[in-house]
Amino acid sequence: MGDDGTETYGRERLIEVYTGGMLADQRPNVPPRFEALEAAARETLEPEAYAYVAGSAGAERTDRENREAFSRWRIVPRMLQDVAERDLSVELFGRQYPAPIALAPIGVQSILHEEAELASARAAAELGLPFVQSTAASEPIEDVADAVGEAPAWFQLYWSSNRDLTLSFVERAEAAGYEALVVTVDTPIISWRERDVEQAYLPFLEGEGVGNYVTDPVFRELLGVDPETNQDAAVMQFVDVFGDASLTWDDLEWLRERTELPILVKGVVHPDDAVLALESGADGVIVSNHGGRQVDNALPAIEALPQVVGQLAEAGYDDVPVLFDSGIRRGADAVVALALGAEMVLLGRPYVYGLAIDGEDGVREVCRNVLADLDLTMGLSGRTSVEELDRDLLVAADGPAFGNLSPAEGR
Repeated sequence: MGDDGTETYGRERLIEVYTGGMLADQRPNVPPRFEALEAAARETLEPEAYAYVAGSAGAERTDRENREAFSRWRIVPRMLQDVAERDLSVELFGRQYPAPIALAPIGVQSILHEEAELASARAAAELGLPFVQSTAASEPIEDVADAVGEAPAWFQLYWSSNRDLTLSFVERAEAAGYEALVVTVDTPIISWRERDVEQAYLPFLEGEGVGNYVTDPVFRELLGVDPETNQDAAVMQFVDVFGDASLTWDDLEWLRERTELPILVKGVVHPDDAVLALESGADGVIVSNHGGRQVDNALPAIEALPQVVGQLAEAGYDDVPVLFDSGIRRGADAVVALALGAEMVLLGRPYVYGLAIDGEDGVREVCRNVLADLDLTMGLSGRTSVEELDRDLLVAADGPAFGNLSPAEGR
């Protein structure tokens, strides 16, 4: 913590790591490089569990492009800007957050670690970062809320084909103290994922990732038997009610009328969809292609971000929060997304790889590494706060070094 109360993530993390290594011969338990982190998680996990988390749709071109597309934007550092004191804090929906990072909704965390979402939630809470719980979580809404305590938590909603069950999830999240709803709209049906098909593996069919369902009164009434004594029946009931391919923007309006929580629509890549989301009652959007897990050969999410931000501004929604998800692996990635107009980014696979390696401590270490990288990259670029991260910081790799930013700039 700096003398002025601001966090000094980078300096503190570097001092901790270097003094630990040089004075006590201690190395980080969790690899700081994403590539090594992923490899270590692969060594830890069962093959089918690793494939489920690491895999994406089809040939996985979208996942690769999500990550590679960041290199098409270049940071242009400015010198002698007095970056001694830096502030990563941001404000969203009336709450101040210490940094512009949230933990993305990732379901079925029990296949990664026995403490599942509880461990991830506790790590996020300690750092003050929003934890986004998946509908497909292994641990129930209420238990995760208890793990978070007074720290921020959001609930991600997979819309069920049973309208009463959908509403029950929302009401439980409200009662448990969740502060926002993240409505995922890019998963009306499950995609073709070659790794999972090759393994013939879907964890839900083993009763993993259904913690919110088997504890829900509407689901239990639909089931008609005790899910604890008839897991097969519970699993088949889950299959019957998961997802709804018939959804339209009218359904979002229906949800808006039934909750006072802020609604963030996650899974938007087309600018027109972003406008439709807000016209249908959303309070913000999350530009995301589900980390490449839904549509193969899709537009990289970071390429969609400036287009969405630009079109929302033209439509008069320039004050509406736009968040970003898909492909964030390092702090420098977050700097690019924030400079392109995101107010916060969601960190996904890296933190659950940390969970697989070292549970709660692993999640915390991954998050601290990303925060340190973000802090240092921001300062070394000549910026002292997230508010100062804007398009003037970037140039397009295929354009002139200075001047016009990109022909793909949102119109």
